[in-house]
Amino acid sequence: IGLMGTVKPNSEDLEFIKELIEAGKVVPVIDRSYPLSEVPEAIRYLEEGHAQGKIVVTV
Repeated sequence: IGLMGTVKPNSEDLEFIKELIEAGKVVPVIDRSYPLSEVPEAIRYLEEGHAQGKIVVTV
């Protein structure tokens, strides 16, 4: 089951999310980090479906 769409967050929702992040309760899953010079490799990795989290490009 999937859900796609957009929602306009209200200020209460944004404040709640901010508090969760500040409390360390929201932690991104980072799969790999690539330097800017290796963006083609990062894109290839994503396209091949290997990523199990976010891909970070450092500049």
